[in-house]
Amino acid sequence: MTDPNAIQPSELDQLPDRDPEETAEWQASLDAVAAAAGPHRAAYLMRRTLERAEGAGVALPKLLETDYVNTIPTAAEPAVDGDEAMEQRITAWNRWNAAAMVTRGSKYGVGGHIATFASAAWLYETGFNHFFRGKEGDGSGDQLYIQGHASPGIYARAFLDGRIGEEQLDNFRREAGGNGLPSYPHPRRLPWLWEFPTVSMGLGPISAIYQARFNRYLTSRGIKDVSDSHVWAFLGDGEMDEPESTTALTLAARERLDNLTFVVNCNLQRLDGPVRANFKIVQELEAQFRGAGWNVIKTLWGTAWDELFQLDTTGALVRRLREVPDAQVQTYQTRDAAYIREDFFGKDPALAEMAKLLSDDKILECFHLSRGGHESRKVYAAYKAALSHKGAPTVILAQTVKGHTLGEGFASKNANHQMKKLTVDEFKAMRDRLELPIADSRFTDGVVPYAHPGADSPEVRYLQERRAALGGPAPARRVHPVAPLPQPAEKAFTAFDKGSGSQNVATTMAFVRLVKDLVRDKETGRRWVPIVPDEARTFGMESLFPSLGIYSPMGQTYEPVDRDQLMYYKEAKNGQILNEGITEAGAMAEFIAASTSYSTHGETMIPFYIYYSMFGWQRTGDQMWQLGDQLGRGFLVGATAGRTTLTGEGLQHADGHSPVIAATNPAALTYDPAFAYEVAVIVKEGLRRMFGEAKPDEDQNVFYYLTVYNEPLPQPAKPQAAGVDEGIVKGLYRFNTAESAGLSPAANAPRIQLLGSGTAIHWALKAQALLAEEWGVSADVWSATSWTELRRDAMEADEALLRGEDRVPFVRQALQGAEGPVLAVSDYMRQVPDQIAQWVEQDYTSLGADGFGLSDTREAARRHFGVDAESIVVAALAQLARRGEVRATAVKEAREKYGL
Repeated sequence: MTDPNAIQPSELDQLPDRDPEETAEWQASLDAVAAAAGPHRAAYLMRRTLERAEGAGVALPKLLETDYVNTIPTAAEPAVDGDEAMEQRITAWNRWNAAAMVTRGSKYGVGGHIATFASAAWLYETGFNHFFRGKEGDGSGDQLYIQGHASPGIYARAFLDGRIGEEQLDNFRREAGGNGLPSYPHPRRLPWLWEFPTVSMGLGPISAIYQARFNRYLTSRGIKDVSDSHVWAFLGDGEMDEPESTTALTLAARERLDNLTFVVNCNLQRLDGPVRANFKIVQELEAQFRGAGWNVIKTLWGTAWDELFQLDTTGALVRRLREVPDAQVQTYQTRDAAYIREDFFGKDPALAEMAKLLSDDKILECFHLSRGGHESRKVYAAYKAALSHKGAPTVILAQTVKGHTLGEGFASKNANHQMKKLTVDEFKAMRDRLELPIADSRFTDGVVPYAHPGADSPEVRYLQERRAALGGPAPARRVHPVAPLPQPAEKAFTAFDKGSGSQNVATTMAFVRLVKDLVRDKETGRRWVPIVPDEARTFGMESLFPSLGIYSPMGQTYEPVDRDQLMYYKEAKNGQILNEGITEAGAMAEFIAASTSYSTHGETMIPFYIYYSMFGWQRTGDQMWQLGDQLGRGFLVGATAGRTTLTGEGLQHADGHSPVIAATNPAALTYDPAFAYEVAVIVKEGLRRMFGEAKPDEDQNVFYYLTVYNEPLPQPAKPQAAGVDEGIVKGLYRFNTAESAGLSPAANAPRIQLLGSGTAIHWALKAQALLAEEWGVSADVWSATSWTELRRDAMEADEALLRGEDRVPFVRQALQGAEGPVLAVSDYMRQVPDQIAQWVEQDYTSLGADGFGLSDTREAARRHFGVDAESIVVAALAQLARRGEVRATAVKEAREKYGL
């Protein structure tokens, strides 16, 4: 039987051997070692040889896994530049207050997490004491993506250095009163402290990668030199299962982002139990990161293990550590020395002999306490090595014990993620374990006290001195005082005011044309950040390639196939376009980094991200919430929008609901413009509000969502009536009346108001003509640019009424005096226009494209959904018939006439 793993002759033919005799000698040597010293020795020699080859630059496939030991041996660890005893005391205070805060809050039933920070304390404290640069020094400082469940420890440190008081600690997860602390890193809720929201698992890793990349982009484009900024992302080993956690690893390696370090807290546990019960998560992650091109540093074992490794003369200990599954390692954490002697050491005669030399206390110290992630010296060595490594990003895999120092009731227990409090006795035991001077008398009425060594204590002075040397407090969010961007020249925004004449123009193309003009602006053009996920040609953006260039840190190392064409594919180190490839998640992460550059780096950038509308809110909606939480500013553009405008592509491309999802996000200003001039007005307003001179009562921390269409249609001239721009911005204005459209039904003809958004207004205009010419009905046509903004304004008016203020919703003001019923239509489900129904005084009904999309012509799809012009006519006649303003038989006649 043929060995499937054997090298087949065809493979050997691809690798000519110039010296078969020498090859045979090497193979014979390996066989001799295996025969004389065993296969483990042979494997050891092979690994060491491969490592030497890699270090020497010999082109060989990389070794994806190394032994289950520390990458940096104890003898190679640098001395810690600081007072380790002092840092031990500081960490003890922070451990205490983090646990006290969550325990005290448990009486309110608000929850909280204790075990995560307990395991990761030294991963954070070492960074705060020695590595994380603040924002009060030169440059922008470092960007810290804090693991969400570790937030109590960050609050505890802020309490120690005087940035948070006891009252705020007691209001952890109780924000309604205005003096609380959010559960996790939420910039919108605590904007002076948190920069990046991370608790939605997987968003921290991908965001950190694209933040590091955007830092390089800013530097390469000459906007700001942020080459000294380093991005640190703190992650859980269970979190690495999220697809967003690893989707961009190769990008980071490909672009050599050595300004990025992942720190993965490998406590081997996720919420319900072990991360890899029957396997080893550290080894799996090492192979994954190494295969993607990252530098990997493993920090697994504490110094107590040094004696054991010195006794391991046969390699049996290393082999055993590599084969024991994670769930069993977790079990060792909770069992006595006798069990460990039998189950771990007893599996191998050499290990059994080794165990005879070890006391029970030594065994328990190693298996219960001593992990690399719990020792500042080992974490310090890993961080220093990470910053020294050039040419690739680094991941530090730090092994810890979840619930470390909290006591036997917590450490490594499967349920510790859901355990929210310690008893008084457990706190007293923890106090003794941490050697904190907290008297029993301070535990009054069974309430655990907060503990602080004093504002002028050696611990606080040391902490503050270390942070001062590193550039100020961290984490911290700073909004730098930057001048509002000047408004671009009016010419760019008025280009479509006269309409498109005989030319048909899609609103997608109108937006791209507008951006082409805006990026030429001398003052603000360089600040635009065009982001597109491999669909630039679909959206007509290829003309921007040669003029703006596509950002690539490598530049263009090849001659493009279309070099002799006007719109050739041009990559450049200072390119302005971010063409992300087929990754909406990556494009959104890049957009978030660009949209918050005003706070992260004090540099205002104007990002727009254009994409198939169907692949935005429903695919990356979690990141849109992250964008709102992070106070991002910019333009999301859902192109090829609508349920019936891209029907040849089929169901999964037919967007009939993105405005519904967008409407749920308080930071999103959602617009569905019908005409090119509306697009211009909305973008102009967005530039003013987000980046220019905002009004005192306006929140600048918003983003705009525009739906634009790929259907080329005549673009009319902008109406000259007063209030058009205001109506476009607020969400509704009258585009025309039957009379202004040149239609002349009888003077006493029934009248109806047709409200349309986006491409649907063209069906409404056709219906307006049919109603007048074939049914004697006068119709006014209104452009509803934003159903959502109309609704929000009306809700604010309702709230004002409850406060005793007399305020009329804008939609009611706009439609005041409009005769007849109102019929609203859009290329989305009826839920979109129905947002305003309760505030319209006239009789109100709507049409929409509810249900799944389908493949067909636009005309057939619109007839299928009942939103085409003829369907609008029938619906209008039905409304008027119910009111007795047209004969009842007209509805049936219309249905038969139009074949409905």
